[in-house]
Amino acid sequence: MNTSDECCFRGNLHAGEPKGTIEVINGVSVYRSRSLEESNDDTKAIMYLPDVFGMQLVNNKLLADRLTATGYTVFMPDYLGGDPRPGSVDQAPPPSFDVNAWKAAHTAAQTRPPLDKVIMGLKSEGYTAFAATGYCFGARYTVDLALENAIQVASVSHPSQLRVPLDIDALVATSNVPLLINSCEFDPHFPQEWQSIADEKLGGGKYAPGYKRTYWEGCSHGFLTKGDLSDPKVKSGQDGAVEATIAWIREHL
Repeated sequence: MNTSDECCFRGNLHAGEPKGTIEVINGVSVYRSRSLEESNDDTKAIMYLPDVFGMQLVNNKLLADRLTATGYTVFMPDYLGGDPRPGSVDQAPPPSFDVNAWKAAHTAAQTRPPLDKVIMGLKSEGYTAFAATGYCFGARYTVDLALENAIQVASVSHPSQLRVPLDIDALVATSNVPLLINSCEFDPHFPQEWQSIADEKLGGGKYAPGYKRTYWEGCSHGFLTKGDLSDPKVKSGQDGAVEATIAWIREHL
């Protein structure tokens, strides 16, 4: 496994007890997390698009729970088809794990249809507006949804699989979806050079729907979903990025 894969396929386990439930929506397994507040708006939904550890990772469930502070229900689809990166996040993958074979089995052709099925199922339940928040692997799908104007708000955190500047230019040309990027200091998948390109092309009002980028010093790729929270900078970065995501969704959804 090369260095860039290592930061995606290994990290730290976070402590906590998820509050959501697992259910099936339109044939797809989904982690649903709903705020206990009576003021929940059941016409708007947040799609949480996880990293390679998928819906199964407790870290992702805990982050999904935190996003219910928006007042909207969060849905995390098992768009990896029950086949996330095997083993514990804080341990090396099993020797039998072939990262290239895993990637080949989880392209858009396999992972996008379950996501679309969940959105279609939620629309049949009465949901009419959607935010998507994607982490690492999930950022690619968030940007795709934004390019198709299939959602109303987009947030990506330490994104991977983006094509810069192609995706940035395409957003300017075709999208009307406000975009938040939570970036960090050490990220081979979205380096500071690319962060500057995004700012240059999207910032200063150039991207009419709305653009914001947060930057977290001392944090590395994956800091939200699998960072070492015993490091004060990583903990501050995770908390700050979650707060920024909540504020962005509240503002635009």
